[in-house]
Amino acid sequence: MSDAPSPRKIIHIDMDAFYASVEQRDNAELRGRPVAVGSAEARGVVAAASYEARAFGVRSAMPSITARRRCPELVFVRPRFDVYRTISHQIRAIFADYTPLIEPLALDEAYLDVTEDLRGLGSARAIAQEIRARIRAEIGLTASAGVSYNKFIAKLASDQNKPDGLCVIPPAKGPSFVAALPVARFHGVGPVTARRMAALGIETGEDLRGQSLDFLRAHFGSHADYLHSAARGVDERPVRPDRPTKSIGAERTFDHNLADPGEIAAAIDHVAEAAWERVMRSGERGRTVTLKFRRADFRTFTRARSLADPVAGRAQFAAIGHSLMTRELPVEGGVRLLGLTLSGILDPEERDQPVLPLD
Repeated sequence: MSDAPSPRKIIHIDMDAFYASVEQRDNAELRGRPVAVGSAEARGVVAAASYEARAFGVRSAMPSITARRRCPELVFVRPRFDVYRTISHQIRAIFADYTPLIEPLALDEAYLDVTEDLRGLGSARAIAQEIRARIRAEIGLTASAGVSYNKFIAKLASDQNKPDGLCVIPPAKGPSFVAALPVARFHGVGPVTARRMAALGIETGEDLRGQSLDFLRAHFGSHADYLHSAARGVDERPVRPDRPTKSIGAERTFDHNLADPGEIAAAIDHVAEAAWERVMRSGERGRTVTLKFRRADFRTFTRARSLADPVAGRAQFAAIGHSLMTRELPVEGGVRLLGLTLSGILDPEERDQPVLPLD
């Protein structure tokens, strides 16, 4: 008789175009139209796009001027984060009827461990179906779900049949499911890493699985162990309820080292847009901005600034990043990586205190 533990049953729930869908739900005039949540100003950024807008190539973190160029009929709507946060709490209350093991990733997505079937529905598939049906009936929005035996594959699966889809990957099919996917779909494999992999002949999960751990360590350093396991459909991370958020941010590695101050400034703007979009999705607020940069000689440096009050918006977030970087110029050999993060995250009781926006 085998003593091997039974596989976990993990659901990843991801709301469909959450911010934009809320706006279309609450305003009938927006339904069926391409909608962008964000600022229409020249230096604005898209926080979220409806599926009608995505058909034109409009994406989150895209500069608003680019989005407007791609879709002249695009309707911009100012974000209402207090509303999105309230709805997110309503959705999590539904999750709590099925499991106490809930790990939110942002306002619009979460992992659920439903290994223990509290309501006797018989399967993780049935639990996911009921949760999605309740979200539609009680909140008026659609959600997609991925069901599998670990977090890595459940997250991939939730994106497989979007929008309003369900994808179940049992343990026997996990490795083959991963093998058939482009490595660019893997969480943690950004565009630069994907291009480096392509140059090495690695374009699919199967290609990645064919590489030894030593080879991956030689080319991808500390990221190699994760890639080696992911390519085999292995992920032992548990669902961690109420995990405190320590920092939220983004970073970019460049194809060539940046030395020109104008290039570096433009790169900081780009990273700030991507990072702040994640901050908005998380619903968190924080007081510390940290700049990370890596020189051509691979030496990495961080510089930080903490404020008395939470960072008021993307413009202030980016401005602090520019200020921290300006003090380091010129950078010997140029910059090969830039990152910006928000930390000093507020406790829940502080989070709902009003913040006066800066001009």
